[in-house]
Amino acid sequence: MAYLEFLAEFGSRFLDGSLITVAQFLLSAALAIAIALGFGLLKLARHWVVRGVATLYIELFRGTSLLVQLYWIFFVLPLFGLTLEKFTAGFLAVGMNLGAYGAELVRGAVRSVPKGQWEAAYALSMSPARRMWRIILPQALVIMLPGWGNLLIELLKATALVSLISVTDLMFEAKQVNSTTFLSIQAFGTALVIYYVFARFLLTPAMRRLELSMARRIGKA
Repeated sequence: MAYLEFLAEFGSRFLDGSLITVAQFLLSAALAIAIALGFGLLKLARHWVVRGVATLYIELFRGTSLLVQLYWIFFVLPLFGLTLEKFTAGFLAVGMNLGAYGAELVRGAVRSVPKGQWEAAYALSMSPARRMWRIILPQALVIMLPGWGNLLIELLKATALVSLISVTDLMFEAKQVNSTTFLSIQAFGTALVIYYVFARFLLTPAMRRLELSMARRIGKA
């Protein structure tokens, strides 16, 4: 079968799968960013109990396999009375896992803000929350954005695992097409190209524009 004929017959399935992948990515990314910000700042707290809780979460999700976490959320939690729909279980697992990695980016970036900035904010008699929100985090964001660009690409690729719990994403559709046609090069080659286009021509330029925009806002461009 010629590749154009392959696309004409199965292109709609890849399109549908791509839309599910985009939805999984956006929801996972939103969750990962929220978790990273929350637990990254908690790990900087003065109270050891708060730091301990944040450290436990981060080390648990960084130190265990995303695939095992996905299976736990989808297959094991129902044994404890909590059943999640497969789409929800998918983005929760990916977001919670990558959020743990992002928390370390947040913590490192906040600590990288020059000491003079902390002292200047303190001299202005700002509350700790206002100091963090208005002075420290904008500068930390510029520092952490390159790392977040890489992390979001990893998150995009990690969404392929949700196909293992039958979420009908791009990888699921590629495997289904391959199982019925045995055209592995066309099926998985198409999926490979789509993932590459998402990462190289959509996500990477968007993150670079965001880096430049944030740098200009704090006068570092």
